Amino acid sequence: MAAVALKLIVGLGNPGVQYLRTRHNAGWWFVDALLAQQQAAWRHEPQQQADLARVRIEELELWLAKPMTFMNRSGAAVSAIARFYRLTPQEILVVHDDIDLPPGTARFKHGGGHGGHNGVRDVMAHIGGEFWRARLGVGHPGARDLVLDAVLDRPTAGEQALIDQAIQRTLQALPELLRGNAQRAMNRLHSEGDEFAD
Repeated sequence: MAAVALKLIVGLGNPGVQYLRTRHNAGWWFVDALLAQQQAAWRHEPQQQADLARVRIEELELWLAKPMTFMNRSGAAVSAIARFYRLTPQEILVVHDDIDLPPGTARFKHGGGHGGHNGVRDVMAHIGGEFWRARLGVGHPGARDLVLDAVLDRPTAGEQALIDQAIQRTLQALPELLRGNAQRAMNRLHSEGDEFAD
């Protein structure tokens, strides 16, 4: 696996107070948690259709972004940011909720399909599929026709606690990914989350 030089971390979500605590906004929760560790603040950039922040993680500087488009139009914002800062897909990490993983589980992944996630699908349509993903498990409701309502609903208190733990573990593994130690980052994150995957 090639070394990674990430320059942009995008958290996917839906704008609007009614969506802030819903499962579909787990990507926003991640970048908000990362920003809280830094001496930085969001600023709105209308041309990029996103809120952006510049942060330093250890010796590395990178951008954080929250698209202010709705989830199924996330690709327009990601593409605009990538063009403006001249970033390749391989320099981008997209963080999103994943119904196929249970709460408390998180996975790094490079490339692959969208798994039915509309935000990831739209990002792929705009920049291709060769970007990094951090998949945050939010659990499956059990039936396909219940998925939309589930991701647009709030997790239970117990689920939220598990998701928050997974976010913290992902934050702890992130510096390895930023340093180009992708396999080490995945091994650390995935092994620590295996107890939730049964």
